[in-house]
Amino acid sequence: MKSTKEQEQQETERVISLITQRGGDSELVISIIDNGKGIDPEVMPRLFSKFATRSFDGTGLELFIAKSIVEAHGGKIWAGNNSIGKGATFSFSIPLLS
Repeated sequence: MKSTKEQEQQETERVISLITQRGGDSELVISIIDNGKGIDPEVMPRLFSKFATRSFDGTGLELFIAKSIVEAHGGKIWAGNNSIGKGATFSFSIPLLS
């Protein structure tokens, strides 16, 4: 939500989509897609590290903590800017119980 603030949107509404899908037989993949400003190229290489932020109202710990939780459950987490030039997609996978 922080990345899709109203004043940053010009002609479009703020949109956040959630997609769930199976990754083969053994995992669930969850993707969160927004139409915000995207991930700053300077932050991208260290996105899931401690204190990775360009924001004045965040600690830069949120994605580090999310990565720790996902990995503690045997999953993976990744992110990238959307190919349409707006927003970003954050995805994570977690293993399904057999």
